Amino acid sequence: MSERVITFREAINEALDQEMQENAKVILIGEDIGRYGGIFGVTKRLIDKYGEERVRDAPTAESGFIGAAIGAAMMGYRPVVELMFIDFIGVAFDQIINQAAKIRYMSGGGISVPIVIRTVSGAGFSGGAQHSQSLHSILLHIPGLKVVMPSNPYDAKGLLISSIEDDDPVVFIEHKGLYETRGVVPKEKYSIPLGVADIKKAGKDVTVIATAVMLHKTLSVVEKLREEGISVEVIDPRSLRPLDTETIANSVKKTGRLVVVDESYPRCSFATDIASFIASKYFEYLEAPIKIVTPPDTPVPYSLPLERAWIPNEEKIYDAIKKVIEYKA
Repeated sequence: MSERVITFREAINEALDQEMQENAKVILIGEDIGRYGGIFGVTKRLIDKYGEERVRDAPTAESGFIGAAIGAAMMGYRPVVELMFIDFIGVAFDQIINQAAKIRYMSGGGISVPIVIRTVSGAGFSGGAQHSQSLHSILLHIPGLKVVMPSNPYDAKGLLISSIEDDDPVVFIEHKGLYETRGVVPKEKYSIPLGVADIKKAGKDVTVIATAVMLHKTLSVVEKLREEGISVEVIDPRSLRPLDTETIANSVKKTGRLVVVDESYPRCSFATDIASFIASKYFEYLEAPIKIVTPPDTPVPYSLPLERAWIPNEEKIYDAIKKVIEYKA
């Protein structure tokens, strides 16, 4: 029997469908998610199966409908909110950061907030400075939030199921460049635990941590480096908070070198956080300075040629890996 191959988009839709079928408390809220199926078509046909009570179109008022979803979560529902673009998350920061992330703590563990906020990030489509950002690093600063970023259809389904069943608020980030990617995904329901990284490629010379689309670019560089005799260990963190620091640390202790590739801005970022963690706790294992590969510290350009230059590419990843390999103290 051949393995079933579906898209990243279809995998997320299937996870939502299976969770809604299993638990009547799972509801969807967001702009145009009903008949239209969401701006990227992820929720198509779910309103036909579950009706308007459970697939609720919301007005353009992110703070309002995320706040309503938080209230529903506190009352026992498991809302999955679709926030069109992560660029708009600032509108709802009070609801997410001051409410959802803190209610369990402030209630002494008495009230949980099992809400998932699905949102879209990433450049590469001439969306301009306000529709192309990768703002996950901001969210990693907040205790009480979980942040998930899958890189492939299999992980997208399994991680979303785990996120919906989690009793804490989860921001589930989907890179728009991944929606049409395809992969083997079982039809049956399965889950992938949050906080467990995936070693995509074992190696012994250098560790590379890469997220979402950056993971695919990194993997495309690995073969060229292998031909040059360089063995690269590639790790997909999958969930950024909680973070599988044990897998990352064990890899760096083995290879002695680290490169982090991520699409968020460089200052106070996921990449610099990983670099700081390794440098402060495992410095004695390092054989070369840590390198990070990120966009420059500027807004995302609208011009397609400028945007292509802004996004980290295979050449920049290759150069960073070569520099740590060739470093001589």
